[in-house]
Amino acid sequence: MPARRPLVHTLEGRNVALTPLGEDDFPSLREAIGRPEVFAGGFGGGPSGLPSDDAAFEVFARVSYTPASDAIPFAVRLRGGPDDGALVGATKLGDLDLPNESAHIGWTGFDPRVWGTAVNPEVKLLMLGLAFDHGFGRVKLQADAVNARSRAAIAKLGASFEGVHRRAMRRPDGTWRDTAVYAIVVDEWPAVRAGLEARLAAWGDRPVTLAGSPRER
Repeated sequence: MPARRPLVHTLEGRNVALTPLGEDDFPSLREAIGRPEVFAGGFGGGPSGLPSDDAAFEVFARVSYTPASDAIPFAVRLRGGPDDGALVGATKLGDLDLPNESAHIGWTGFDPRVWGTAVNPEVKLLMLGLAFDHGFGRVKLQADAVNARSRAAIAKLGASFEGVHRRAMRRPDGTWRDTAVYAIVVDEWPAVRAGLEARLAAWGDRPVTLAGSPRER
């Protein structure tokens, strides 16, 4: 079926809910991801891209997460447990190219306290499902080529490595970023979905908490 732009709505999983991201979320989002360890690996342009104060973070968030005809940003919130409803990150379905049935899941950052938990696999399960259920045939994921942690997380999803775009964009400090590009096409989606569902099943029914959760296997 032809690709179509998804309607903006909340996506609910067992451990997380993805809610439309708005300006009112920016203060909580800064608390979650406005941290040196989040930007250290290359997110947001790397360490030099870390906003210095609330005003700078608002500029960063407006650039990264303002809804557009080709972009749907989401806040990532925990479901269940003592931290139910806590905003722990953001992500975006962007670069929506309906004629070519392609999209890009990116701009994803999480509170370090939920790294290695069920949050990322469930976010990707919900986001990929949204894209493929709306007729997209290819979903791109990418990271700074030096961001080993993000690249490992993308590869663990089952995405295929397609190569490195050299000198792809300028970082805030003036250096040039090489971008490692991965993608999942619709024929691969059933196997990728099964892998993500298995990871979530292994996590079980315990909630993700900000006080510290066992790491995902």
